[in-house]
Order: sequence, then structure tokens, then C-alpha cells
Amino acid sequence: MTTPQRLFKHEESALVLIDYQTEMFDNVRSETPADLIDLNVRLLIKAARAFGIPVVLSTVGVKMGVNHPTRQSIVDELPGIEVIDRSSMNAWEDKAFRKAVEKTGRKKLIFGALYTEICLAFPVLEAMADGYDVTFVVDAVGGMSQLAHRTAVERLTQAGAAPNTALAMVTELFRDWASPVANDARTILKTYLTDLGALAAR
Repeated sequence: MTTPQRLFKHEESALVLIDYQTEMFDNVRSETPADLIDLNVRLLIKAARAFGIPVVLSTVGVKMGVNHPTRQSIVDELPGIEVIDRSSMNAWEDKAFRKAVEKTGRKKLIFGALYTEICLAFPVLEAMADGYDVTFVVDAVGGMSQLAHRTAVERLTQAGAAPNTALAMVTELFRDWASPVANDARTILKTYLTDLGALAAR
């Protein structure tokens, strides 16, 4: 029986983003469209930067010449970040990636990745086995089919990882409109809701 999770706090958490690359976005076929995934990932990044949450960003196959780098709209939100490129589908098996996560000093990890069934599922399961408390953001991830995405969400949930959504995650991280980071949160959320409305109007 899994232990019930407590709410995540920004001062205890790290944001882990995996494989938000052109090839992956092009093949998303699950319920959240690619442009909304992009918007939700950028929301998470903006909140992480405003709240002092460390971010780990990884790609697969760029140095091998197989895939393109992180989507420009996402990497633009993370100036100066060192992107960890891997050959392994399971990021947790990459030493540089795992070292970067450990270096954050945080034991609560917020995961996002493309695809849900591979590049999210594998490291989430491994991180939990190594003692990390993990949540994943269901509307900031996507699978190659709806069945693949939903099966992975069920697999991770049954294993003890907590699903969340981008907007709920951000509000969970600060939770109090009188908090020192609340003014930043207001600005971030206002921009997000405006962008969300524009996306829906397309």
C-alpha cells in the first residue's frame, strides 16, 4: 500500500523536463494538443523560476544527430540552462541526468516529458524506487496514442506517482495569496490565462 502524498511546496521541489523536442511534439496523439502542452510546460517553468525551484532539462539523441533540440519556445524560458543530452530512452539511466537531479538537493520531483509511455514512465518509476516523492503533470505530457498515454498514467498512478495538472500544480506550490511569491504567481497566472484564451480562440 502506497503512503499518501503530502502537498508539494516550492522550497522542497525540483522540476524535471524531458524530451520536449520537435520530433516528439509532432507525434503527440493523446488528449492534450501539442500547443497546449507547450503552454503548460512554459507555465511550469515560469513558476519554477519565480519560486526558486531548480529545473533539470534533458533531450535525447541530439548529439547523435537523430533528433532536434528542445523546442525553442520552451528553451527560451530557461536562459543559460545546461541541457543534458542522452542516448538512453530512460533518463534515469544516464549518469549526468541523475547527477543533475541529485545536485538539486530536492526529494520532491515534478516531472514532465514526451512521451508519457516511455520518457516519462521509465524515469518516474526509477526515481520512486530511489526514494523520491514524484508527481507528474498530465496536461504537460503526451503519448503517441490516447491508449498509450492513458495506460502510462494508470501505470504511474498505481505505482504511487501523483498525477496533477499544470494550473493546479502551480497553485499547490505557493497556496497562499499572502505568500512572498504570490505577486509573482498572480502575474504568471494572469499571463497564462490570457494565453490560454488566445489558444482556445484559434
